[in-house]
Amino acid sequence: MEYLLNTFNGLNGIVWGAPMLVMILGTGLFLMFLLRFIPLRKIGAGFALLWQGRTKGDDESGEISPFQALMTCLAATVGTGNIAGVATAIFMGGPGALFWMWCTALVGMATKYSEVVLAVHYREKDKSGEYIGGPMYAIKNGLGKRWVWLGSAFAVFGGLAGFGIGNMVQVNSMALALESTLQVPTWLTGVVTTIIVAMVTLGGVKRIGKVAEALVPFMCVAYVICGVVVLMVNAAEIPHAFELIFTYAFTPVAATGGFAGSVVLMSIRYGVARGVFSNEAGLGTAGIAQAAGTTKSAVRSGLIGMMGTFIDTLIVCSITGLAIITSGVWTSGQSGAALSAAAFEAAMPGIGGVILTIALVIFAFTTILGWSYYGEKCWIYLVGTKAVLPFRIVWVVAVPFGAISQLDFAWLVADTLNGLMAIPNLISLLLLSPVILHLTREYFAGDTTADVVPETANTINN
Repeated sequence: MEYLLNTFNGLNGIVWGAPMLVMILGTGLFLMFLLRFIPLRKIGAGFALLWQGRTKGDDESGEISPFQALMTCLAATVGTGNIAGVATAIFMGGPGALFWMWCTALVGMATKYSEVVLAVHYREKDKSGEYIGGPMYAIKNGLGKRWVWLGSAFAVFGGLAGFGIGNMVQVNSMALALESTLQVPTWLTGVVTTIIVAMVTLGGVKRIGKVAEALVPFMCVAYVICGVVVLMVNAAEIPHAFELIFTYAFTPVAATGGFAGSVVLMSIRYGVARGVFSNEAGLGTAGIAQAAGTTKSAVRSGLIGMMGTFIDTLIVCSITGLAIITSGVWTSGQSGAALSAAAFEAAMPGIGGVILTIALVIFAFTTILGWSYYGEKCWIYLVGTKAVLPFRIVWVVAVPFGAISQLDFAWLVADTLNGLMAIPNLISLLLLSPVILHLTREYFAGDTTADVVPETANTINN
């Protein structure tokens, strides 16, 4: 076990090391310049389409509304990374890490936009008649048979990573948080979560979409409101917080209190890595959910999909980061969810920690739902629709084990596989960038027929 732990530690350092982070940021920058900053210039249009996408048009085909598709995507992305991930980035990289998270999100909007455009443009119908897409289908249908192996690699990494980072690790975080704050036994958390997850996931994407549509907006708004309360209490420290963020994004942080200090490289590394971990721009997962959305336009879906990165990082993560910095607890020596809880507790004594625990539980639960859909579609790509019921059963069965197990090794393996998903996806984005540019230009030039998703979508044979 020690050998395996050391092996995966080394592999994880490579997967999430500087070359990968440069590749993720570099691809995002390339796409942003290629698209002439359309993802940033069209943020307003993205919000408008998001609001319009709450209902399905009569002439649109798909399983769930575009809004439900985005909420399913946000269900998977808005999770422990928004609470524990941001805190870890600040603990390791200092306040400047939040600046690099913002940079990652801004270029990540171009990446997320492109992922969704390709996923919807190259989507297929499975044997049950449901639309299905994602990087694996974009690779197969866009790059041809010579590249099928690359799509299969993505599906294998995603299909396995989901059980760790999207299931067992999430319920484990829920169980530990409830046990430490509210003294709820871990086994009870496992049982209750298993029942609820079974009720939702066994109903397929339509049920997941309905639950996400109801729960995700509520949890995001409620968390932001609580975060704003913390910032109002610490309002006098907000200007100083921004000064720290921008200063230490380019300047080493001196050790203060329980904080060990960091160099600029650490600030960049942890800011970028945790930013990607939080919003998943570059991993390709968003396209899997958006491909099920009702739409005839890949570009419209892309504009809606990119808002997930904006909401996740530039709103939710910023609230967490500013709460930590303005509270002054970032030098306390605490890390992860405990650091975020300390920030909320400092501003709202007696209830702050409980509020953050409840937020963590809801965030983690929705991540389990969102990743169940991602994992299912990966396995359908690999072995066909016959994988659906067995996958859903195994997914549900894994939940209680995650609640009561020690998952350090599982987390490490899942984190590594999660990072490996980015490689096939980023390669496909670069190779298919001419397609992204063509569809985008035609759409904004007014020729929306070039962007219409064909009704004669391929049906998978297996």
